[in-house]
Amino acid sequence: MPTDSAGRLRIRIVFDGDDMIGPGKADLLDGIARIGSIAGAGREMGMSYKRAWELIGTLNAMFRGPLVESTRGGSGGGGAVLTDLGLEVLSLYRAFEEAAAQGGAEELRALHALTRDIPEEK
Repeated sequence: MPTDSAGRLRIRIVFDGDDMIGPGKADLLDGIARIGSIAGAGREMGMSYKRAWELIGTLNAMFRGPLVESTRGGSGGGGAVLTDLGLEVLSLYRAFEEAAAQGGAEELRALHALTRDIPEEK
């Protein structure tokens, strides 16, 4: 998602009830796709093993089917992959982020122009 000195946009999509997907869950899915491990993706984000698994459990329960499939560890080691649905959800979320950033770029710059300059020393 494009960012500049005007700020950045972080999108959280809230569905019925408490179901939501936002930048953290999307980044976790990206990490799993890249690393092939829920624990590894969580670790990369500074997230506990338990928290990463909880988020994936939430995502897997939220959609029509699982977004992530995992295999147990053992002598060959375990791993995780995004399902086709997981890849589609992640792609749609990232496309939505991009469209919102492009569509709201002028307003974001205008809002940023109204913020106070704060020295680095705070």
